[in-house]
Amino acid sequence: MASDLPMTPELEQIDGEIHDIFRALQNGFQKMDKIKDSNRQAKQLEDLTGKMKECKRLIKEFDRILKDEESNNPPEVNKQLNDRKQFMIKELNSYVTLRKTYQSSLGNNNKRVELFDMGAGSSEPAAEDNIQMASAMTNQQLIDTGRNQMDQTDQAIERSKMVVAQTVETGAQTAATLTQQTEQMKRIGNELDSVHFSLKKASQLVNEIGRQVATDKCIMAFLFLIVLGVIAIIVVKIVHPNNKNIRDIPGLAPPAQNYQIGNRKLLWADAFIGL
Repeated sequence: MASDLPMTPELEQIDGEIHDIFRALQNGFQKMDKIKDSNRQAKQLEDLTGKMKECKRLIKEFDRILKDEESNNPPEVNKQLNDRKQFMIKELNSYVTLRKTYQSSLGNNNKRVELFDMGAGSSEPAAEDNIQMASAMTNQQLIDTGRNQMDQTDQAIERSKMVVAQTVETGAQTAATLTQQTEQMKRIGNELDSVHFSLKKASQLVNEIGRQVATDKCIMAFLFLIVLGVIAIIVVKIVHPNNKNIRDIPGLAPPAQNYQIGNRKLLWADAFIGL
């Protein structure tokens, strides 16, 4: 069948190796009926298992190359190659079932039988490592396996509970920390409001002091001008005592110089008259 299909050299080589393995498996299982010793049968079955594993690997490689070259082949060729792959998978599964039968008869219940799960319309194995052991186990082994699985499940549940408890505790600690930080932020906000209020009051006080200082400066300047005016009047009175346009300052005595000059004139006149 392989020679009638258009294959690449690599696919032809893999197909030939798989065909050789199928022929070896057929001959090997035929020899199983002729072997009477159970140890030799177990050894023969182990050898056949190794060949089936190698066949499984080659089928996977065949499928990988087929997918890589699918875009380069016509649809009809791809269909024929997929049919060839399906034939090889079914052939291998038939030998796997035969192996399970011999294994059960030998009482080797701890051997694992690898099967391809072929669904309706499926073009490839559903899983790479589909292992079936239940049918090869005794009831006691099934019970023990079930108990082991239940123990493992209970342990996993306990670990999950511990993780959940740790998560809850961590969440509570985080919530407490966030609450403390929130309260601290509120206190900081209140302190900032107090500082802002103090700064506002200080600014108002500085403005009031500035206005008072400006008022005091105006008063001092006005008093200084008054003093300068008084001084100017006094100087003018002294320099021009006969100037009638300049009024006397209330409460200020007339200049002493004018009084002395008048007295001197009177004394001089009296002395002249006496002569």
